[in-house]
Amino acid sequence: MESTTSEEIVWRKSSFSNISGECVEVARAGQARLVRDSKQPDGAVLVFSLAEWKAFLAGVMNGEFDEE
Repeated sequence: MESTTSEEIVWRKSSFSNISGECVEVARAGQARLVRDSKQPDGAVLVFSLAEWKAFLAGVMNGEFDEE
């Protein structure tokens, strides 16, 4: 992953987070996508390549993670 200073990272939270209060935040860092728990902003950060992130989003849009 490219070197990125914390000032360049902009975390975004879904507007749906106000409904449940359980949310993650997502940010871009070069070609990577970062994910963290909004309740623990100084905690662990998951890092995904752009290809991994696109595959995840495609799965969400196709309903692969819907509860039955």
